[in-house]
Amino acid sequence: MTNTRDTRMVMIVDSEPAQQRFLAALVSRGGWRSVIAADTDTALAKLGTQEGMALDAVLVDQGAPGMDISEFVAELRRWRPALPLVVITMRNGVEVAVGAMRAGASDFVQKPIAPDRLLEALDRVVSTSGPQGELRPLTEKLRAPLAFEEIIGSSPNFRSALAIAAKAARARVPVMINGKPGTGKEVFARAIHSASPRARGQLVMVDCSAVSPGLIGSGLFGHERGAFAGAFDRQVGRLVQADGGSIIIDHVECIPLETQAKLVEFLNSGEVQMIGGSIRQSVDVRIIATSASPLDKLIEAGHFREDLFYALSSAQFTLPSLSERRGDVGPLARHLLARIGGLPGMATIGITDDALRLLAAYAWPGNVRQLQDVLFRAAVESKTDVLTSADFRAIEATLGGGTGSAGEVAINGEAIGVTLYLPDGNLRPLEEIEADVIRLAIGHYRGRMSEVARRLGIGRSTLYRKLSDLGIDTAA
Repeated sequence: MTNTRDTRMVMIVDSEPAQQRFLAALVSRGGWRSVIAADTDTALAKLGTQEGMALDAVLVDQGAPGMDISEFVAELRRWRPALPLVVITMRNGVEVAVGAMRAGASDFVQKPIAPDRLLEALDRVVSTSGPQGELRPLTEKLRAPLAFEEIIGSSPNFRSALAIAAKAARARVPVMINGKPGTGKEVFARAIHSASPRARGQLVMVDCSAVSPGLIGSGLFGHERGAFAGAFDRQVGRLVQADGGSIIIDHVECIPLETQAKLVEFLNSGEVQMIGGSIRQSVDVRIIATSASPLDKLIEAGHFREDLFYALSSAQFTLPSLSERRGDVGPLARHLLARIGGLPGMATIGITDDALRLLAAYAWPGNVRQLQDVLFRAAVESKTDVLTSADFRAIEATLGGGTGSAGEVAINGEAIGVTLYLPDGNLRPLEEIEADVIRLAIGHYRGRMSEVARRLGIGRSTLYRKLSDLGIDTAA
């Protein structure tokens, strides 16, 4: 059980002093106090001390000296079964992570560590609010890029975004991708690069939400030695590193105004000037920007430059949330399970129609990323080669004990859901339900509007009026 102190405590299990200091400083930003153990044996010994009894979580590096990481997790679970534990793995350490998860780890993160993601993971594993178990998302998985033909989705609003992305990939213009967290912005960005004439060039990614605002400009443009306090060495910027290829600027809304002005200048001139430098270097790079926040509102508030928005938006589209394309949940779940089954340490795993109906009835506030995380955890913990509704108890509990109350339906064996009730037990507004039904019909009948109207029992003119009133995009 998490204690009630104002400052939470985490044990860091790592043998490297520099990494110990880095992790301790990082977690302190999230309000955590840390205690250090240099190896797994020391960590287990500390559990029985006064300090150990006050722990809220454990953070262990897979390379910590001592016993095998899975053995350590299992041993810790034997002594402190309720103590949350997060494992830090190498970038290609999925097999290690799978073993640790099966032994009882709460979550894992991969190196290089993104500060915000690690803090989110720690906050998540100690959270006592909201759905537990499989609804605690994992942070890093399934990183291989997808081609456009591998991206799953048949709803009209999703196909519209896919068509714009595929067309933009063949051009040289900047691209702006909008969408809520977890909708697949990075997947689309990587697909655009892979399908572009620059596919053989470097793909560089900058997550502006994981970098201090004061360092974003240095990261993008580079800096000369002594350009500012702490600039002990010359650093080449990411824009230069991506010369001849593409750069993904994730969370572009986090860039401070001063750096936004430099980015506008670069887009106009194609030249990079290091911070503290005087030489300008021509760079040929394609920018793919993503934003989780509506930029028009940030522009109105004076937090985002309008000229930068237009410079980045030669091609732009918005990815719909998973709740806006519920008919895609079934095919998407099968596709993700196929990819999960191909990971090291994992076996091929199927899923029953009942389980798909349950997943389709859920609202998925975390979007595709959350669905992937739920399936990954269920696959890791399953003792069989087929997932059933019993593997998703937390979702079932969130829906109020079953899919029947959620009002889901199945068409031709695919799980397609229309949620009737809100989490508080009250009915959703009729307009929202009607919009979901129309989207479901358009996706099921592949955009054949005459067939959609006929099956819904309304005229085509009535259908198009409803589409306009409900703000549903029918572009294919």
